Amino acid sequence: MGKLKTKKGVRKRYKITKKGKVKHSASGKSHLLTEKNSKRIRSLRRLRSITNKRISKQIKRMLPYG
Repeated sequence: MGKLKTKKGVRKRYKITKKGKVKHSASGKSHLLTEKNSKRIRSLRRLRSITNKRISKQIKRMLPYG
């Protein structure tokens, strides 16, 4: 059996931590930033974790090598 392929779109958007949590960056920080206040822009910088177990399991399946 050959090697499993990684889904490139998922690899660009998500990161799996050592503990196995799935992290992703927040949406809404690429344009129209003048409408958003500084606090909101600052909060968009941090990574978010996915709490839904079903979705995180699907993402892990698409990233076979972490």
